[in-house]
Amino acid sequence: MRETVKRRAQLADFLKTRRARLHPEQFDLPNYPRRRKPGLRREELAGLVGVGVSWYTWLEQGRDINVSDQILSRLADILQLNEQERSHLFLLARGPLPLPDEQGGENLLQNADYQAILDGWDIYPALLVDRHLNVIAWNESANCVFGDFSGRSERDRNAVWSTFMDPSQRERLVHWEHAARRSIALLRARSDRYANEPWFRELITDLHQASPEFRAWWPEHDILFTCHDQNEINHPLIGSLVFQGTTLVMPERPDLQIMVHTPLPKVDTTTKLRALMTGKSHFPLRK
Repeated sequence: MRETVKRRAQLADFLKTRRARLHPEQFDLPNYPRRRKPGLRREELAGLVGVGVSWYTWLEQGRDINVSDQILSRLADILQLNEQERSHLFLLARGPLPLPDEQGGENLLQNADYQAILDGWDIYPALLVDRHLNVIAWNESANCVFGDFSGRSERDRNAVWSTFMDPSQRERLVHWEHAARRSIALLRARSDRYANEPWFRELITDLHQASPEFRAWWPEHDILFTCHDQNEINHPLIGSLVFQGTTLVMPERPDLQIMVHTPLPKVDTTTKLRALMTGKSHFPLRK
């Protein structure tokens, strides 16, 4: 019951933020000069979707009402949601599908099969990430590029926490704000899915207290299921590195993802990585 209430509250917030992004001109509606808030009004959106104002108001208030797939699809179209946002809308309205039994992170670290997959990428940095966005396994290339994971605590191996709270990440990530916003979107998608997990609530509370950027960006309710962006790293030993990120979902464990970073031809990333991995780098140490 508590999970359902939390999910409806997240649905209400998601709908409000997406409605605020729309403009009356997009739908040939009059743009009244005295609009108190940005975006469409509830009655305008309800009219475009083809539902009653009271019914839509209840939906946006997180009340317990039934919503058909047809209405959700129409609502997603009007709100101009992308594919990930559309899936997120259905998840919040319907609830998540059950996942298979999940093992603890420590057991996974002892699983040679997962480690063999990561090691098979050779110089390509590869990470295994759990549903909390904790890095639970990695290959040697990832250690060399992103810093030694073995010496970090579980909290410091969390991708979102480290992005905001580890000063070295601000130095390594050339486009730090983009990476930080992306990490928030990944966290939002997972915390909405596992709405009743205290673990997520504790992390979000701690980040609110510790980071002014997190406090400012979290209310935007951006969501992201996977990342396929380019990443530019400023490595302290070998300088600029550019990767294409790819996220792979484990079929037998959909709560796990492998993140592979493919070196791109820019700035001779592959050559630098090979030198770094073989210990033959003659690039000067940067302070």
